[in-house]
Amino acid sequence: MKMQLAEIARAVSAENDYQRWQNVEVTSVAFDSRRLTNGALFVPLEAANDGHDYIGNAQQNGAVAAFWKLGHPGKPTDFPILEVRDPLQALQALAKYYLNKVDPKVIAITGSDGKTTTKDMTAAILAPHTNVVKTHGNFNNGIGVPITLLNMSTNTETVVLEMGMDRPGQLDFLSRLVEPDIALITMIGEAHIEFFGSRAKIADAKMEITNGLKEDGVLIYNGDEPLLRERVSQIDQQTLTFGHQPTNDVYPTAITTDSRQVDFKLKQFPEVQFHLPMLGTYNVNNAMAAISIGRLFHVQPQQMQTALAQMQLTKNRTQWVTGACGEQILSDVYNANPTAMLAVLRAFSVVPTKGRHIVVLGDMLELGEQAAKLHADIAAAIDPNLIDEVYLLGEQMQHLAKRLTTETKMTKQVHYYPLAQKAKLIQALVADVTADDVILLKASNGIHLDQVLRALQKPTA
Repeated sequence: MKMQLAEIARAVSAENDYQRWQNVEVTSVAFDSRRLTNGALFVPLEAANDGHDYIGNAQQNGAVAAFWKLGHPGKPTDFPILEVRDPLQALQALAKYYLNKVDPKVIAITGSDGKTTTKDMTAAILAPHTNVVKTHGNFNNGIGVPITLLNMSTNTETVVLEMGMDRPGQLDFLSRLVEPDIALITMIGEAHIEFFGSRAKIADAKMEITNGLKEDGVLIYNGDEPLLRERVSQIDQQTLTFGHQPTNDVYPTAITTDSRQVDFKLKQFPEVQFHLPMLGTYNVNNAMAAISIGRLFHVQPQQMQTALAQMQLTKNRTQWVTGACGEQILSDVYNANPTAMLAVLRAFSVVPTKGRHIVVLGDMLELGEQAAKLHADIAAAIDPNLIDEVYLLGEQMQHLAKRLTTETKMTKQVHYYPLAQKAKLIQALVADVTADDVILLKASNGIHLDQVLRALQKPTA
């Protein structure tokens, strides 16, 4: 982006006299004073810490201006400040203004699982044909989506936005903020069921992504999901489906897989074999969703084939890495819900290895009253004939430990640790691993299994 402060002030209805700063040029927007670039507008958000307290850090790190909450004490007098009623709302208003100014095609992607992978696949398919920007990392909420929009260049033609939610109303807000041309729902699972109570209510919340969908927009959704099929009749826009049933607009006719890749063919393009450089047949659904978007952009199937074969996934989404002693680690430490955990466990179980299959699983968060049962039910994907060692971390994982030790008799193979004993788990795991082993790491981000990953990758003295 590139905007003078006077234009930003008008866009957010700034309250103070900014005339002496009006020609200051802003080239980016950031809310973390540690991670901004020269020319940034600093947005001081109030959460666990008050962003206003870090205005000095922001200045030192290159900020050229900042929002400031009207009436908040300590306002600088020697630095370009725009006073606003609420810095977060101002950030969102500025993002809306800038989005309308750049006017790219907007693709909004949500779902209980597969959002990030589908976003990456979609951007890979579109990149050779349009100037595309995609959500960076996990910037998928009411803060992250505006930051993504404000940091796109003025020549952006298409923006691919991942949209997360954990409560009703969040997708409604985001959808109305960006007014997508294409909305996509990957699937309905149990993620965040603590706040919804049922999959049906999760489906209602996911459908909020259509609330801002343009009148001539398109909704793409998983047609194998009855909860979505029931709800699409409520919208007037065009709909397209993907899934494994032949009633879908896009569906596979053949799927083959091994430990590192998946190949598949589609009924719609029988002459093309698509290749995914990643584990798990469940990723075929994500690819079909991205291909459905590619079709709307008139991308040729052979071009989509090349893009998917060469794509790069966001870090720590079913990513193979090598440990310090040569072991292969499947890192999926960013997020977890029951559907995704069952799928990746089944795929990991059949990965060929000269050594052992070791799984390290942490709590799946925000499952509410059903958490104990949903954790215990993960046992269905842990076959004692295929999985050699099971390391479990977190208060909810004790339910899986109990199920495994009582119903599958894996007493010696199951190693349970409360979250406070993560260091002990790391010590035991590092001592246990050999070069021939394969290891799966999966948990919700709040469990921080990335610490376990770093320990496995750290050379021992």
